[in-house]
Amino acid sequence: MYAYIRGTVTELQPSHIVVETSSGIGYEIQTPNSYRFQNQLQQQVIVYTSLIVREDAQLLYGFINQEEKSMFLSLIKVTGIGPKSALAILAASTPAQVKRAIEQEDDTYLTQFPGIGKKTARQIILDLKGKVVVESTVDEGQLTIEMNQGEPIYKDALLALDALGYSKRELQKVEKAMQKQTFDSVDEAVKFGLKQLIG
Repeated sequence: MYAYIRGTVTELQPSHIVVETSSGIGYEIQTPNSYRFQNQLQQQVIVYTSLIVREDAQLLYGFINQEEKSMFLSLIKVTGIGPKSALAILAASTPAQVKRAIEQEDDTYLTQFPGIGKKTARQIILDLKGKVVVESTVDEGQLTIEMNQGEPIYKDALLALDALGYSKRELQKVEKAMQKQTFDSVDEAVKFGLKQLIG
């Protein structure tokens, strides 16, 4: 229904951003990593979107480019993969990395994400091998993030990881590692946390 939304990023939350259009409507958009948009606050962006209608909700999902959106749509067609699991995969991987794992039948890589077991990873490979098109290797860090003030940066990163579905136990382990690091951005801290979680 909505191919993309052009507007101003007015709010960042661990699980979503709010984009206000010129008509004054603010769209709440679920994203793989909302902190990619931190340096775009109060600036105009284009977010590539997909609307998913459920019995109890209508949720808008947004991505920084068409390839990320396309990979999301491919993943949620697989039995056992919901939007939350697809977002978790895309928060930690580029579309090119996901495609490579599928084409190489690397189920070990795919099972490192929350909600993805061995059976589901095999189903992703079975359903999508040879069918996913990724035309370029877009740098997932193309939106640089400004340094966060106040709370330690890693606290926002932990909220983002929690929104992706990682357990409290996993987050406690990652928090200990994060406390020993110095981060210049929330996005950097999120990426560090994801590396710790998926090995």
